[in-house]
Amino acid sequence: MTEFDRPRPVITDIMAHHAVWRPDKTAFVCGERRVSWRDFMAGVNRVANALIGLGIEKGDKVSVLSPNSVEDVEIIFGAIRAGAVIVPLSGLVAPDGLHMMIDDSDSRVLFVAAELADRVRPFVDRLDKLVPGGRIAIGFEAPGWTPYETFAGGAPAADPEVALTFDDDCLLIYSSGTTGTPKGIVHHHFARHQLAHGLGLRFHIDGQAVVVLTTPMYTNGTWVTMLPALVFGGTVVAMPKFDPRAFLEIVARERGTHVFMVPTQFIVTLAEPGFDDYDLGSLKAVISIGSPLRLDTKREVIDRFGCDFYELYGLTEGVGTTIGPGEIETKFGSVGRPYAGQDMRIIDNDGNELPRGEVGEIVGYGAGLMRGYYKKPDKTEEAIWRDERGRTFLRTGDIGRFDEDGYLYLLDRKKDMIISGGINVFPADIEGVVGRHPAVRDVAVIGIPHAKWGETPVALVIREPGATATPDEIGEWANARLGKHQRVAFVEFRDDFPRNAMGKVLKRELRAPYWKNPG
Repeated sequence: MTEFDRPRPVITDIMAHHAVWRPDKTAFVCGERRVSWRDFMAGVNRVANALIGLGIEKGDKVSVLSPNSVEDVEIIFGAIRAGAVIVPLSGLVAPDGLHMMIDDSDSRVLFVAAELADRVRPFVDRLDKLVPGGRIAIGFEAPGWTPYETFAGGAPAADPEVALTFDDDCLLIYSSGTTGTPKGIVHHHFARHQLAHGLGLRFHIDGQAVVVLTTPMYTNGTWVTMLPALVFGGTVVAMPKFDPRAFLEIVARERGTHVFMVPTQFIVTLAEPGFDDYDLGSLKAVISIGSPLRLDTKREVIDRFGCDFYELYGLTEGVGTTIGPGEIETKFGSVGRPYAGQDMRIIDNDGNELPRGEVGEIVGYGAGLMRGYYKKPDKTEEAIWRDERGRTFLRTGDIGRFDEDGYLYLLDRKKDMIISGGINVFPADIEGVVGRHPAVRDVAVIGIPHAKWGETPVALVIREPGATATPDEIGEWANARLGKHQRVAFVEFRDDFPRNAMGKVLKRELRAPYWKNPG
């Protein structure tokens, strides 16, 4: 029987479509640079063809260490278009960690921006897996490095014509390391395709969208809005570095329609003097990801941004929930229900599924789920829970419960939970109370050793500028509103908290000094 082909275009194939049918439309903006769809895809193709010229083949790994820039986005999608697997590296990681990631990923080419070149100098000569000519310098010159302009500038802008399928690997992104050593998370093309279409539909990101990126492209959360905008032919405006005043100016000037931010960015933006003087009327949606927003901050975001608000709970491994307009007011403390293509359950410590209403570990399954942890089959197996049909769900390590309507309430990280006198104490519940004190800008609650109870909660607090409340005053105020088992032993002031790139507080670093000598 004669029949039509059934094309299954991967994300870079779809993006190439826009260069043909909307060539003069702006695809990408960063700083003073504005790139049309025609020029954007030409840059992507040049990188792809240059990589192929170096001998890069389908499945080879390509690392990039760069802040948001035109070059960064060209490299990411150029590597993918060449059939390679892109490995975006965090600019917050110390040299030893970067060395581990580049070596562990088996990267064959390394792109580095001038701002971060010092991070790789201690070890770059020991990267023996790089191909000859595989060190590419973005914005600097140094012996042994090829300038980016030289590398990509002379390559053809034509389609490299690498045949890719949904089952081919696309992205290897390292976990934040909030609970231990970072692991390489492998996503195939189908997972990225599903992410773009599922969340594009959920957040109404289409060809008219102007998405403002406030976080680096090496974080998976950034792809939540960036990828739908590029797949559907919208415009992406990337901030090289986040600043609340600059963010407000960009939204007003570029008429931004969709913004994703982490909780700390919302907090400092709402506190920016003159916030209400900026014209944010173009915004259609603001999206919070990274960690749950305190309820008081969520209310302020909804009231002051004046557009649809969404909260997304998810893991880089590829499962998640969302909540948005029409649901938030009746389920204010929830992080929503699984989005399209997702399934979630709650299990106990023995792996038994629990009914709605009971508290346990969240496990998730979906079309966007990772292939696995790179070269760590044991870690992949540890992360799997199988349902009655044999489907492989991801153990998230997060504790939560579903209500009778299927809305998820996130209680805490399993490893952050405090067990005091045999009772489970969830730091997020305490943080929600302490955070309501008018002198508190941010709070992190951790468990420290206690001779009688095993562990006891303490509140680490960043004060609002100009606040005069003492630690004892805040502690007494909070304990009067907390349950007996939740009361904090003391409050301690901090200037800042250690965080990963998504703004998540690294509680293991906060706990470490107290547990060195737990006498």
